[in-house]
Amino acid sequence: MGPIGIFDSGYGGLTVFREIAKKLPQYDYVYLGDNARIPYGTRSFETVYAFTKECVDQLFAMDCRLVVLACNTASAKALRTIQQVDLPLYPDLRKVLGVIRPTTEVIGDYTKTRHVGILATPGTVKSTSYPIEIHKFFPDITVYQQACPFWVPLVENNELDSPGAAYFVQADIKRLLQQSPQIDTVVLACTHYPLLLPLIKQYMPPHIQVLAQGQLVANSLADYLHRHPEIEQLCTKGGTTQFFTTDSELDFEKKAAVFYGKKIKAAPLTLG
Repeated sequence: MGPIGIFDSGYGGLTVFREIAKKLPQYDYVYLGDNARIPYGTRSFETVYAFTKECVDQLFAMDCRLVVLACNTASAKALRTIQQVDLPLYPDLRKVLGVIRPTTEVIGDYTKTRHVGILATPGTVKSTSYPIEIHKFFPDITVYQQACPFWVPLVENNELDSPGAAYFVQADIKRLLQQSPQIDTVVLACTHYPLLLPLIKQYMPPHIQVLAQGQLVANSLADYLHRHPEIEQLCTKGGTTQFFTTDSELDFEKKAAVFYGKKIKAAPLTLG
């Protein structure tokens, strides 16, 4: 038995974890941010897989039997290989979940026009994971994607209110909506993007729904644990949380407070 592991390439996963901890406060958690190697979004499939697997193995070594990849890039580029190739090699029961499926399997409940927009990192867009997964559940939905290469750096550098942020948010939303006037639902397919919500809503037409992933993933995880008692009983329930980073813990604590909504204490962790 052990805590539930939450992995992200950096800080963004904290916006998802915040909702998970709110929804399921009874469990123990370990959050690992691979801040030393961000960003993941511009890296190759092979590199993202290697980095993600190393961090998942680290969480397994810390007694986590269930790990959530709270990172769209890792979910898009590494999750399937880890599930199909690596997990069967473990002698005991281990599970790794992502953030894409919990979003895509409910998107049909939100769109009426069946035209959905995706705002994401270049890596997630290139992977085409969202169109593929959405079409599995809802073949009638048309998906439009727009890469937003500057949004994560803007968030990471705390430039949420800068003229640069306003320029790039407005420009990328415009490029997305130019692809179809029928888009009525937009998914923020990066865990950094909820911090830009005030700006996004400023430039998004009011009739378009904007979906952040945190609550969707938290609801999906609660449902998963209910449906899989064999996994749920392996998750300890002490209400504790530990935070680890592969970079400076002081820098992590400072920025994490913005993403998580409250101050945290972190410990440094060296991989390998």
